[in-house]
Amino acid sequence: MNDFLYPICAAVSLLALAFKIRTLRTDRSPTQFGLAGSFLALSMTFTVSTPTVWVALSEAVGITNFSGLFTQSCVILSAASQQVVLLHLSYERCVAWRKAIPRLTALAIVLALMLFLFSQATSLGERPDDFALTKAQYYPAYLSVYLIAHACNQADIGILGLRYSKVAPTPWLRRGLRLVAFSTPFALTYSGCRAADIIAGQFGVSGHAWEPLAQICVTISTIPKTIGWTMPEWGRHVTTAWETIDRRVAYHSLARLHRCLTAQVPDPVLELDPGTDLRTRLYRIMVEVRDAQWALRLWMVPEAAAEARRRAEAAGLAGDSLAASIEAAQLHAAMEAKKDGVAPTDHPCPPRAAEPQDIAAELRFQRQLAKAFFSEKQFPRATPTDLQENPA
Repeated sequence: MNDFLYPICAAVSLLALAFKIRTLRTDRSPTQFGLAGSFLALSMTFTVSTPTVWVALSEAVGITNFSGLFTQSCVILSAASQQVVLLHLSYERCVAWRKAIPRLTALAIVLALMLFLFSQATSLGERPDDFALTKAQYYPAYLSVYLIAHACNQADIGILGLRYSKVAPTPWLRRGLRLVAFSTPFALTYSGCRAADIIAGQFGVSGHAWEPLAQICVTISTIPKTIGWTMPEWGRHVTTAWETIDRRVAYHSLARLHRCLTAQVPDPVLELDPGTDLRTRLYRIMVEVRDAQWALRLWMVPEAAAEARRRAEAAGLAGDSLAASIEAAQLHAAMEAKKDGVAPTDHPCPPRAAEPQDIAAELRFQRQLAKAFFSEKQFPRATPTDLQENPA
């Protein structure tokens, strides 16, 4: 299975590394260097773990199963880099390095101990497909040291990531750190599979039965974590693209309402230059919708608002949906009255049932207003006959 899964992990890691190298041209902070180091270590881990590369590297170095020591050392280095990143995100630089030094020292000791135990092992030939299983059965001390360090690193990354995600300053950083934390249980499951290999090996049993689970877990823990670490960079482009699409959808939604209202009240319309950007056009439509609504208030009567409220509440509407339905009903009644030649009232009804507090809230409300205005299902509109039969 590692013929298929590990090249995918290697490709994802290499893409993340290339992306991070591009970021380093403008941001040379410890967090960016740490992430670049982590992606480099991961890409080497999974590239070398591919069986053909595994054998070639060991033969080139002249040490049997050197690739196993190399890849597992890269895993430790990748986790160490991620810990440095999280510490620098969570603390001031001097505090982060003070907290990182004990962790890095401990990992250096682990790497030295792994090297010593590896050198003491008697070779059983190249094992590109089941190196960990072989070490678990015949050299449990080596694999135990690696697994303890790996599990502690992954747990630390998960805890630090989840903790900082609660206070991270940007949405995409919060999402990315949650995804990093999400991968932790899979990494720990991988460690559990390898621990089971050690136990099974002491009874002369192989762990091949759960080896697919171990490989799947390490893949699932690697790919989401890599994506999570890169989210803050590419996520903002996704947000920009989505806002552009959503702005265009909002414009077309409000343009229809705008045409209906200004057909009867054309005074608020301001001619814009053909090259005016979409953001400005959308803002201008929002203003003109409200201006037209204000002009139509002279044909609004309390009875229409009361009947609209009664029907909307009976339909289960509340909050802004209720207010949008009421305003839509008032607009329909006012437009019909004006069209029928009804004289303006001296005591107009308030035209607005909601008061959004900012531009974003106003846009959301006007989209609801447009939906209610053109929706027969959401709000059955009051007719003159209804008002006569159901006086307020």
